Amino acid sequence: MSRQVSICVIGSGYVGLVAAVCFAEVGHKVICVDNNEAKVNMLQQGIAPIYEEHLPEMLARHLNKGVTFTTDLGPAIEACEAVFIAVGTPQGSSGSADLSYVEAVVSEIARYVTSYKVLVEKSTVPVYTNEWVSRCMHRHGVEPELFDVVSNPEFLREGTAIEDFLHPDRIVVGANNDRSAQLLRDIYAPLTEGTYYTQPEALPGMCSPANPAKLLVTSAQSAEIIKHSSNAFLALKISFINAVANLAESVDADIEDIATGMGLDSRIGTRFLRAGIGYGGSCFPKDVAAFYWVAQQQGIDFQILDEVRKINAHQQEIFFNKVRAALWTLRGKKLAALGLAFKADTDDIRDSPAIDIIRKLIDAGVSITAYDPAAIEKTKAVLPPSDSMQYAEDPYSAAEGADAVIILTEWKEFGKLDLHRLNHALKFPIIIDGRNLYKPAFMQEQGFTYVSVGRPAVYSAQQGKPRKIVLS
Repeated sequence: MSRQVSICVIGSGYVGLVAAVCFAEVGHKVICVDNNEAKVNMLQQGIAPIYEEHLPEMLARHLNKGVTFTTDLGPAIEACEAVFIAVGTPQGSSGSADLSYVEAVVSEIARYVTSYKVLVEKSTVPVYTNEWVSRCMHRHGVEPELFDVVSNPEFLREGTAIEDFLHPDRIVVGANNDRSAQLLRDIYAPLTEGTYYTQPEALPGMCSPANPAKLLVTSAQSAEIIKHSSNAFLALKISFINAVANLAESVDADIEDIATGMGLDSRIGTRFLRAGIGYGGSCFPKDVAAFYWVAQQQGIDFQILDEVRKINAHQQEIFFNKVRAALWTLRGKKLAALGLAFKADTDDIRDSPAIDIIRKLIDAGVSITAYDPAAIEKTKAVLPPSDSMQYAEDPYSAAEGADAVIILTEWKEFGKLDLHRLNHALKFPIIIDGRNLYKPAFMQEQGFTYVSVGRPAVYSAQQGKPRKIVLS
């Protein structure tokens, strides 16, 4: 039978905020701590600082009831049974995860521990971090019987993080003793026993009372590796299908058909087999690099991970060359860029392939007018408006008078454009699609020159297929 657990979540980024609100959603008492006063003030007013489906309404439902926000760590530690550490672990210069924020937080936690606590690694960390957290606690004078350290990696996708938390593929708990494992079982009991899914306001999804969430208990080291290896494998799938796409395009095959044929094999599956401009975001680039670094430290030559990174970087170069080939010369050209976020349904531009491609085009003398449903304000902080970089209120304004459209993020609305209106807005009917949102034959019927990834380009009657120029 599930019971209410008092929880402290340290960090109110994507992972921490989603965890805090979802723990309140399943019935626990949560205090979320962050040292960013401005962000805490926003949250105390019920304003979500990130773009995430279901988050605003769930925050409003539980604010000052199931979840509170504060900058004061001491009282939060004293009041809780479990402390979830969800601070940033950015990539260091060597490729390893920078754990300085984790160490700083653990040092602060140690000051307030006077009764038994379970410290939970929620941030993505390399193997053996649990041991270093324990050593840090010991160095600050905390007796071993007053704490345990557990690894509980998150498997959240930005844009669907709330649903992923409440309807998980699996919950992984890495605990090296029964006492700490049991507390995590208690925390997740509403999901694993299915009681949450009987509630009238429960978020619908793949789990149900008859099919509750599954919990796997492992050692802490295994749990830490599960997280890194899962993300690395998904990145590998993306890079693999992109490499196949380049081969397919060279022989006039269609990567969409190839991916469908592969995905029908139940051992492979269809997910993460979408060819495009490569992966980005706050997880895959950092986690692949960190996992590679961990392997190196253990004397393991994990060469395939290095190839995954190289293929991903090369994919952006390939797309840049597609744009150049479609336009002949770039200097002085005007392009409409649709998409800034690293993926759809988020405003996150961290390591976004779209941003990297836009920067490269600007350096080549192109002027960009960009549109994104959610990520414009964040992009303005890194690409301020200028003669070379402008922002539009909709796709058609972005396309007005442009030499071509480039599609960089797979927002659903970009796959449902009014193509007649778009054609009339453009100077030339050219679309270079980095997300394969349309069928080439259909686009040709609509009068477009259409270039995509891993499929033969098609050409409008107005432009015609360019002849290849061979330089002797």
